[in-house]
Amino acid sequence: MPEPALYVGPLLITCTWDQCGHLDEAEKQKLLEGYPPHQRDARTKGIPQLGAGAVYPLPEEEFVIDDFPLRPEWPRVFSLDVGWNRTATLWAALDRNTNILYVYSEHYQGRMRPKEHADAIRARGIWIPGVVDPASAGSSQHDGRRIIDLYRQEGLDLTEADNDVEAGIYDVWQRLQAGTLKVFRSLMNFRQEYRLYRRDAKGTGKIVKPNLPAEIPEGKTAAQFGDHLMDCLRYLCRSGIALMKTEPPKRRMVPLDPDEFRPPRGPNSWMG
Repeated sequence: MPEPALYVGPLLITCTWDQCGHLDEAEKQKLLEGYPPHQRDARTKGIPQLGAGAVYPLPEEEFVIDDFPLRPEWPRVFSLDVGWNRTATLWAALDRNTNILYVYSEHYQGRMRPKEHADAIRARGIWIPGVVDPASAGSSQHDGRRIIDLYRQEGLDLTEADNDVEAGIYDVWQRLQAGTLKVFRSLMNFRQEYRLYRRDAKGTGKIVKPNLPAEIPEGKTAAQFGDHLMDCLRYLCRSGIALMKTEPPKRRMVPLDPDEFRPPRGPNSWMG
């Protein structure tokens, strides 16, 4: 009888891209620039890790710009991340000629009813469609109704976003690297979250999500305790662009000249 085979556990074999003969140095450099920093060792050396530190290690001066009036022909969309402690929304417009996505407005409030958030969203343009955190399809603890339905009842055009975190982060990073994502300087909460948006120090690749306390400590801001606007940014780049719309043309109201008014005549008119 043959002796039983000795099980020594799974065998991990890694492969670097230096072993891929079809990639020349120019192609490697082009690919490397497109990878987020936390993925570069995994992509180039086959090391299975995500890394730690800033998710988007790009200085703000590379993509934060002064506010300016948006062109009316640019299509727009908003993204919504709902929650009781903090509900966040971002608005974006796309210049199709340059493929630059401009993130131009934010809503960042907590402890308000969906109607109050919806009022703020409609004020930016009721015609603008939105993508929303798919978790909003869950039920409200207050009355059991779906949260997304509560917002739709307020007249918002909402589609559930793709919440694949790593794919969304990759989409954002690609735009940051290419210079096709710009953020208005006035979005202070966004900029605060961006500075603190990072992976844990253990190298697991998990996004650090500090808990938002019931009372914000003195000297702190809500943006230092969450990543709601960073989630909104992922929704915009991953799902929002395909849904963008331009503002419908407004109907012109032509004033009536009383001197040119001629009342109808006939057997059934008051002038008949």
